[in-house]
Amino acid sequence: MAANDLAVVILAAGKGTRLKSSVAKVLHRAGGRSLVEHVVTACAPLKSRKIIAVIGHQAEQVSAIIAPREVESVVQQPQRGTGHAMQVARRAVGKAKIALVLPGDAPLIRTETLRSMIAAHRAANAAVTILTAVVSDPSGYGRILRKSESSVQAIVEESQLTDEQRDINEINSSIYCFTLEKLWPALAQVKPNNKHRELYLTDAVTVLASKNETVLAHVAADPREVLGCNTRADLAEVDSIFRERKRVELMNEGVSIQLPETVLIDPDVTVGEDTVLEPCVQLLGKTKIGQRCSIRTGSVLSDMILGDDVLVEPHCVAMQSRLDDNAIIGPFARLRPGTHLKNGARAGNFVEMKKATIGEGAKVPHLTYLGDAQVGPKTNVGAGTITCNYDGFGKHVTTIGRGVFIGSDTTLVAPLRIGDGAYIAAGSTITENVPPDGLGVARGRQVNKPRWASRKRRELAAAEHSSKSLRPRKKSKDRKRKSRRR
Repeated sequence: MAANDLAVVILAAGKGTRLKSSVAKVLHRAGGRSLVEHVVTACAPLKSRKIIAVIGHQAEQVSAIIAPREVESVVQQPQRGTGHAMQVARRAVGKAKIALVLPGDAPLIRTETLRSMIAAHRAANAAVTILTAVVSDPSGYGRILRKSESSVQAIVEESQLTDEQRDINEINSSIYCFTLEKLWPALAQVKPNNKHRELYLTDAVTVLASKNETVLAHVAADPREVLGCNTRADLAEVDSIFRERKRVELMNEGVSIQLPETVLIDPDVTVGEDTVLEPCVQLLGKTKIGQRCSIRTGSVLSDMILGDDVLVEPHCVAMQSRLDDNAIIGPFARLRPGTHLKNGARAGNFVEMKKATIGEGAKVPHLTYLGDAQVGPKTNVGAGTITCNYDGFGKHVTTIGRGVFIGSDTTLVAPLRIGDGAYIAAGSTITENVPPDGLGVARGRQVNKPRWASRKRRELAAAEHSSKSLRPRKKSKDRKRKSRRR
């Protein structure tokens, strides 16, 4: 059979009752993606004719997530079991000869494992190949009953196991390769003889085995790959495995990670050689970090782009922004979407920026808010400076030129333009443009009153003395006793 005779069918219609959630099972997240996205990602490199998802609960939301990944959705309504799901997908499968069938909640499965399983199926010209795993604790899973060393007699669900069968530790992953010309007749013979009145693919496997068709078991090298997500504990375990995989991948590529178990990294993150990630760092989304960067303790970067030799001091939060080579932020800096620090620029402690571009070598050292701002190279923005970018109706831009000095505690009321080389006096509220090399001053005139403080202290002391003299005096104990004798 040709490689393009393969169709992939992802079963993603279930609700996931044991998760105790209003969210469909496959929409739950682990390792930085929804469960179904992980499964699609594993299947995409197989170069199949198409990938089909059978959806049901919250169908619109599931379809919206997988549609950009070129996955065709078919709706199973009502949901009457995995066998019924395959019947629903039959038209979409079309002229494919082989179907790879996976549950949408098996996110740890690897492409290489699926590729190996498909190759084994083709080589044996099997009717069905089952991906299995050997585990120390098989509870909760169906067991594989082997007819011989190479063939399977049946899959027995846990509720139907005999006492002897409970000791079997080879489990069914619910991942199958079917030769479709064998599957469709077998599935037609399956009856809903169970308490849920549903059609199961496992019963189709039993039908094929009873007809002496070739039913193979392909054992996964890493049993963790077949873990499903039926409970919140399962989700946590799967997430932990994903995070471990990503950390190991980056460390193998030359990234230093301190206390790795505390560092959380999403699957699409890339990090360059000799970058150091300190404890409790989170790298989320599609963050890209260059070489020789240092991301210090407690910082959270989401969809960020960092050049080389960037320093992120402790406890910074930054998203959807860009830091060019040699930029420095923090500690405790916050970069909101659309911010760009150019080569060697700095945003210091307790600085917040939004849609701000900071020129090469410019400094915003501390305690400042810059929103909708353009800051030129070599400019210094003093502590406590803010751009008033919102007037209650719309956002306005502040443009600050090259080599400008902004004094501390300055308020810049946008729209506003500060020319190259200009100075702004500390404590000013600037509402008009400042020309190049000019000085902008906008504050009340200072008045000094000699000896005012000493006079004020004397007045306060006199008032306090007068207040005490007017208070009624308390009688002494002796005077009280004499008054009683009288």
